[in-house]
Amino acid sequence: MAKDNDAGNGAAKPKLGLLGRMFDRRGEPAAAAEPPPQQKEAATPVPAPAEPAPKGWWERLRHSLARSSNSIGTGLVAIFTKRRLDAGMLDDLEDVLIRADLGVATAARIAEIVGKGRYDKTIEVEEVKEILAAEVERVLAPYARPIEIDAGVKPYVILVVGVNGSGKTTTIGKLATQLTGEGRRVMLAAGDTFRAAAIEQLRIWGARVGCEVVAREQGSEASALAFDAIRRARETEADVLLMDTAGRLQNRAELMAELEKIIRVMKKVDPSAPHAVLLVLDATVGQNAMNQVEIFGKVAGVTGLVMTKLDGTARGGILVAIAEKFKLPVHYIGIGEGPGDIAAFEARDFARAIAGMDEESLAGPR
Repeated sequence: MAKDNDAGNGAAKPKLGLLGRMFDRRGEPAAAAEPPPQQKEAATPVPAPAEPAPKGWWERLRHSLARSSNSIGTGLVAIFTKRRLDAGMLDDLEDVLIRADLGVATAARIAEIVGKGRYDKTIEVEEVKEILAAEVERVLAPYARPIEIDAGVKPYVILVVGVNGSGKTTTIGKLATQLTGEGRRVMLAAGDTFRAAAIEQLRIWGARVGCEVVAREQGSEASALAFDAIRRARETEADVLLMDTAGRLQNRAELMAELEKIIRVMKKVDPSAPHAVLLVLDATVGQNAMNQVEIFGKVAGVTGLVMTKLDGTARGGILVAIAEKFKLPVHYIGIGEGPGDIAAFEARDFARAIAGMDEESLAGPR
């Protein structure tokens, strides 16, 4: 079996300072880091349950998308303040939206809507934001769907995949917290067998949430662990099995072949497994996320997306481009490391936040 060197046995991580925390350098090792295999990696700390946040989800979401909305807003002000609309301004608008990674098709449609019937007239920035928010919501609304767990299938197997550093293990811990809170019996499988830190991190989440964790020693074969995990979940009558996997770069054929093997072995125990394949995407990688969705979709049959680290990028619009091209459900978005920093994706909230709208605008017509 090919070993996932990209998952790495990284060196112990130093504590992050203020700038590190602001720029979301957290979670699993970065994709580019491939430290010597003989070094031991310290476990990524699992954040303790946070005190109740003083802000509601909307305020936290808007704050997390501030980089994206500020980048767009600054561009809109520069284009539309005290000027009459012309073709050049619409070209500039497209450029601003493309730089925010909303995608060429969406940017062109928004520019067309803004220009319709408004040539040689002034247009307020807030009006452009309203058009932007409405179009983003229209694109995303069909794909904003929480994951649906079939109660008649036990265990309902959810395989979580993605590249190094996308936040898979942390996402699994957050989902386990939510699912157990709904009264479901959840089991975790530490399928990132190449990183001792990932195994330990999942064990910590399991202890905190009250979930059994199926794990083997570091370096074990992940496909064999998947086999054991499904059998164990059946024996204990678990409702949901959440399986972690090692991070793998989508352009490494041998590592993607290993992921295919995990799925083949799962089907030997349960021909219908995995019942859901969640691809965890790091919003900070921008356009590279498009390639990840394409390759992981072909290899693993991705059924839905989770977008993390929206608080660390000015290019949160990539979610719009992904939804429009691949038409996959967006189940959750993450905006931090705490157990409560993940929520079911809401198209309207996201659209208003990325356009820089205020909270009162949420009460407008839907």
